[in-house]
Amino acid sequence: MDPILLTEKLVDLPSPSGREKLIADVIQQSLLDINLPGVEVLRFNNNVLARTHRGLPRRVILAGHVDTVPIADNVPGHRGANAKGEDTLFGCGSVDMKSGLAVYLHTFARLIHDNAPLTRDLTFIAYEGEEVSEDRNGLGHIEKEHPNWLEGDLALLGEPTGAWIEAGCQGNLRLRVTAHGTRAHSARGWMGDNAIHKLTPIMSRVAEYGIHDVEIDGLTYREGLNVVWAQAGVANNVIPDEAWININFRFAPNRSTKDAAAHVVRALGLDSTPGITWTLDDAAGGALPGLGLEVTAGLVEAVGREKIRAKYGWTDVARFSALGVPALNFGAGDPSFAHRRDEQCPVGQITEVADILYTYLRS
Repeated sequence: MDPILLTEKLVDLPSPSGREKLIADVIQQSLLDINLPGVEVLRFNNNVLARTHRGLPRRVILAGHVDTVPIADNVPGHRGANAKGEDTLFGCGSVDMKSGLAVYLHTFARLIHDNAPLTRDLTFIAYEGEEVSEDRNGLGHIEKEHPNWLEGDLALLGEPTGAWIEAGCQGNLRLRVTAHGTRAHSARGWMGDNAIHKLTPIMSRVAEYGIHDVEIDGLTYREGLNVVWAQAGVANNVIPDEAWININFRFAPNRSTKDAAAHVVRALGLDSTPGITWTLDDAAGGALPGLGLEVTAGLVEAVGREKIRAKYGWTDVARFSALGVPALNFGAGDPSFAHRRDEQCPVGQITEVADILYTYLRS
């Protein structure tokens, strides 16, 4: 099926997180209908996987998630012109990431049907639960129960990138910093120890940290610190004895999560400030770009070196990187439209990504 029509079909299948069975059934059946020797299909929960076994020296993984955020009166989808006058598909999941998923499924099926002279074996993965908590992510479940399906030399994730390559991804961690004081009546404030006041120098250091550019493989990643949550206060006439903030650090993928946390603690002086304690609330490592590898060279050539940039946000490419599999984000659409009521993807980009992938995997 044409990748644009396939995207339209997937958009019209409601699949908010937790309700992925219908779309998984449809994808599974489409893969079973290929019915050619040398293609293995696996259904695991609402994850659908397929792979070739041609004994080729390299394997490329094409992965995309099937779930969306909750529907916002935007299913079924529709075609129309966007603000630039481009033919565009509107609908929940059109950009995040049913267009990418459709392109990957279309490319996998087309290469198999055409009995194309592949230069790399292929694995296709459609997985559930990406838009929700870590424990529901289908790739995590596959890693635990069927880890051999995640083996490969390169993984491509169908995240929306505007038909650019967005290489690797930055790491992400969150520290909870707590100040401890002594409660007192505000009329006799000198008898207390204001916990909020103890946080102010920490917050000032965060504000002064600025942006730090880190260059890796010719790409620039941008590190930054931000206070993203704050909580304190007992009553309007009480000196608070506890206050806490959450500090988010987006860091370049050449740092481990351990190194990144140590850097934040050192930069903010958390271990040397009296009355302050901290805990690591959440952390996810980044993914190195891997653009210098032989297996990525053909894709870089097909896309064009001028259309490659660093991925600032965290994506599931980090899961593959942690397994020793280089990974890139490559899909259609502008990620700024993800999760919006007017979510949209220009159909020309769907065709462009499909053509590039087809060329790359036969080169």
